[in-house]
Amino acid sequence: MSVLVLHRNPLRPFPYHDWLSGHDGDIVVLAARDKIESAGEELPDGDLGFARLEVFDDFDDESVDARALQLAGEFRVTHVVALHEADVQRAARLRERLGLPGAWSADVRPFRDKALMKRLAVEGGAEVATHVVPHTAEQVREFAAEHGFPLVLKARDGYNSIGLRVLRDRDGLEACLAEACQGPPQAGVLRDDVLLEKFVPGRMCHVDGLVAHGRMATAWPSQYQYELSSFAADPGPRVDVTLDEDDPLTPRLLALAEQVLAALTPKGSRLVHHAFHMEVFHTPDDRLVLCEVACRSGGAKIREVFFTLFGVHLAEFATRAEAGLPLPGFEGAADGGPPPRPRCMSGQVLTMKRPGLVRALPEPPGDPWVEGFWLFAEPGQVIDVASGSADFLTAAVASAPSRAECERRLRELGARVQARTEIVEVL
Repeated sequence: MSVLVLHRNPLRPFPYHDWLSGHDGDIVVLAARDKIESAGEELPDGDLGFARLEVFDDFDDESVDARALQLAGEFRVTHVVALHEADVQRAARLRERLGLPGAWSADVRPFRDKALMKRLAVEGGAEVATHVVPHTAEQVREFAAEHGFPLVLKARDGYNSIGLRVLRDRDGLEACLAEACQGPPQAGVLRDDVLLEKFVPGRMCHVDGLVAHGRMATAWPSQYQYELSSFAADPGPRVDVTLDEDDPLTPRLLALAEQVLAALTPKGSRLVHHAFHMEVFHTPDDRLVLCEVACRSGGAKIREVFFTLFGVHLAEFATRAEAGLPLPGFEGAADGGPPPRPRCMSGQVLTMKRPGLVRALPEPPGDPWVEGFWLFAEPGQVIDVASGSADFLTAAVASAPSRAECERRLRELGARVQARTEIVEVL
């Protein structure tokens, strides 16, 4: 049994040798150079104990798919692992072409095509933002005339808020249309990968968890205390914290997650063991409106927050599931027993990269409630502005008995990090 890993992340936080314990075959890893370097890691010297480790300058290039197929034959690959949103569909196509176990293209498409996702979610009883898949600039203008501003323009298969635009007026809309047109702007024909939504006000919540044997086995909700799309202009700490057990939103969000997952994975789906990350608007008039859901673990330090809550690492679970290995602790999930309760509250505080020369960064904090601390640059390094909502400068995870105390700790820690970070303009 050999496993092929499509890896679009830093290497250090993903110990595949440990996660694949019990695996008796080769591990072949194809990795993205930019993700390794942007995390401040040195490029690997050698194969790091894998049967093969290859690093690619452009992980979206078709040569990666061709090489994956070649190595799959060379090493007689039996399972394909992909933990990043951008590679979920690619891995599914590879499994399907080779006849391997795991999710195939049709199984993951509802999680990658936001238009299809919203249609299925509505059919399952969930509320989504009013939206349209426009084919012409005129259809965009008509939607704006009917629903007003702000509007949100995004890619149907987008992730990490990359390319997402909040259009607040007619001038912004026209400028965005010029970029979104396929061919000459005067023709008014849009790319076929665009989704336009009515802006949904309110705080963004997210539910993260695990599906085992086709059932939501473990999950918990959190709430972002910032706007995801502001990553390139937000100089301050960005706090994300879990909800208390007795918060009225907690059971509602968990129930919505079950409802949406059931709608997107009908009977016969090959997607039966996976992590998930669902984002939901909680509106001022107390509605829950689905933003989107992914069949992979959340980014940033959501995996570490979840481990703090339950002692289960989302990415490790997903890796073992996609590799066809046993899932300790989830053998009885198919029987529908009560889900575990979190052992504490947790959350994360993030700061984003901003352009300049890094003069100083904070030392790791010694507070006993800090569960982890990460730096993604080093003094003396020149960095650019954040390229997406996952392009961090620093990250930290904390724990506390309650949400209120956890948020207080995260904000205090964030202020310390900000005060001890110095980035100066490069002339």
